[in-house]
Amino acid sequence: MTQTITFPLEGEYIALNDLLKVAGVCDSGGAGKALVASGEVSVDGSPESRKTAKIRAGQVVGVGGAGGVRIKVVAA
Repeated sequence: MTQTITFPLEGEYIALNDLLKVAGVCDSGGAGKALVASGEVSVDGSPESRKTAKIRAGQVVGVGGAGGVRIKVVAA
């Protein structure tokens, strides 16, 4: 079962690796970068390889496919 996390975004955007860290998906920004590099991360359903992609309110980040984690980014 996929776990869904709702993340309230303060500001215009957050870097993808930082979002993974603050949402609790990984322990550090560096671990977030490694997760993106592994090909396990998607943004709005499409694979994302840019470690510091700008994630804005309204986007959904997926980690690990089915049974993984979905992060819904909403305006704070």
